[in-house]
Amino acid sequence: MAEKVLKKAASFYDSYFRNPSPDKKMTHYCPGCGHGHIHKFIAEALDDFEIADNTILISPVGCSVFAYYYFDTGNIQAAHGRAPAVATGIKRAHPNSIVISYQGDGDLAAIGTSEILHAANRGENITVFFINNAIYGMTGGQMAPTTLIDQRTTTTPTGRNAHNEGYPIKMSELISQLQAPVYVERVTLYDNKQRARARTAVRKAIKNQVNNLGFSLVEVLSPCPSGWKMEPVDAMTWIKEVMVPQFPIGIYKDITKEVQPYVYAKPNPTAAEIRELIEVIPDTDTGFKRSVYPDQYRNPQIKIAGFGGQGVLLLGGALAQAGMMEDYHVSWLPSYGPEMRGGTANCHVNIREIEVGSPMVSNPTVLIAMNRPSLEKFENDVVENGLIVFDQSLIDSYVKRKDVEVLPIPATQMADKLGNTRVANMITLAAYAAYTGIFGKETLYTTLKTAIKKQRLLEINQKAIDTGYEFGMEKKKK
Repeated sequence: MAEKVLKKAASFYDSYFRNPSPDKKMTHYCPGCGHGHIHKFIAEALDDFEIADNTILISPVGCSVFAYYYFDTGNIQAAHGRAPAVATGIKRAHPNSIVISYQGDGDLAAIGTSEILHAANRGENITVFFINNAIYGMTGGQMAPTTLIDQRTTTTPTGRNAHNEGYPIKMSELISQLQAPVYVERVTLYDNKQRARARTAVRKAIKNQVNNLGFSLVEVLSPCPSGWKMEPVDAMTWIKEVMVPQFPIGIYKDITKEVQPYVYAKPNPTAAEIRELIEVIPDTDTGFKRSVYPDQYRNPQIKIAGFGGQGVLLLGGALAQAGMMEDYHVSWLPSYGPEMRGGTANCHVNIREIEVGSPMVSNPTVLIAMNRPSLEKFENDVVENGLIVFDQSLIDSYVKRKDVEVLPIPATQMADKLGNTRVANMITLAAYAAYTGIFGKETLYTTLKTAIKKQRLLEINQKAIDTGYEFGMEKKKK
């Protein structure tokens, strides 16, 4: 005879060892909080569908942030409102995983409005649980986008006024109007019948993702007695009598029987197809063998900085392009101000023999400074025994540090003699390449064909490469 055992779901930790509270059996929920119910329903579904080991739970800022205390699953914390964006990235990187975004109303309907709408509109195959308690519960009881008209909060002490704060946002109605979502339902928790309905909705939303059907959202009208300053029983009554009339419960969209499951086909393009797609190397070119050069210059992490209009970003892009031609792992990350000309600009370039872990270059092994403010700002960031290359024509000071190698280049002056000061960046590129030996001149010539879009500028830029390369070779001999 079967024996029914009532116990905590296996995907919910028995002891909350991540909780800093001395009592590892206690949750952080306030008395009467609705999070415990929804957590229980989710955990039961993960167990019943046998997917806990394949689940990744995304929790952003708010009372939901502590979900990682409880769920024995993969857990990622996202910035406020960004859970759908993070969930999108995780699901696309791991399409066979189950990704759940668990969010409150201040999070999803305020700072995260853009993220949730666009994730829903794309039909991302994720499951979203939206806990709506009409208030910012964790941060002090302020008005949320879902706060009701006349509801008092710490920021609406006389009640929400439609003319001043607008009307409550009804997210289920809003999202259900989009074409892509397959399932949207609003449920509540004020009695056992409603909790049973909520449990069914939670299971359906998760099962939709297991079946690869697309985007599902369940909104839960949940009590927050602490934020509402009510007794737990009164909070349940308030949901039933006040909140539900404003946020009607029910299924707002369900097309799960009409849609076809997602089919995840992992792309496997050939190297030639990738090159053709992103125009890395012209079809007539087969690439170049790597140059042989000293170990001290290998795997450079480069920061290039100067004024907007000096071609700082183009210089970095050309370096990355040359790296790809010689079959290195590369990254190029630009950073610039709003000004088209005269503002600050810098970029980060990695050229490595192994995969690049991060495109950021905080402590460069090579700094290329095209003006004095850039040299002064980034000089101290360069690693010991690193290389600093700077435009001697525009910088009337010198590198202060004694523990780095220095390559001064009168790049702007040399470019002026060629007839166009704007090619100072290509002179600097070629001088750096020749001085370190990282790239040959032929690689740089071919780089120009992709980096320089205007054919009439190719000739003068090739002259700049010749001039800079010769300068770098001469400095290398000394």
